[in-house]
Amino acid sequence: MASQRGKDILLKVRNIANGQFETIAGLRTKRISFNAQSVDITDSESAGRWRELLAGSGIRRASVAAGGIFKDKTSDEIVRSAFFDSETPDCQLVLPDFGTIEGAFQITALEYGGNHDAEVTFDIAIESAGELTFGAAA
Repeated sequence: MASQRGKDILLKVRNIANGQFETIAGLRTKRISFNAQSVDITDSESAGRWRELLAGSGIRRASVAAGGIFKDKTSDEIVRSAFFDSETPDCQLVLPDFGTIEGAFQITALEYGGNHDAEVTFDIAIESAGELTFGAAA
């Protein structure tokens, strides 16, 4: 796989009004993290007292941090209402030439900022709120 431009990563949120996924903003920074919590089952009879983990158990989660400029009033409203209503909207994370990650996420942080001589910016953090699916790029 050739190197990809970071600007091509998209964060989309399903618009409840029309059911379509909408790109929420011009994202300048993005970070996607996948984590798996392990379950330690080590006991006094573990071979050589090496740690043992229980296969197929634990908690998996995805975290996304992004920042940029909302593209329009509608995209700002979708995110803002999901945050203030504590909703877990369906989201898509599109990674070009890699695939699409889709599932419910909760907005855990929403920050607005800006300089006196520039546009209003935002930072958002979302956490997976259910099972995610992955569709490989064709």
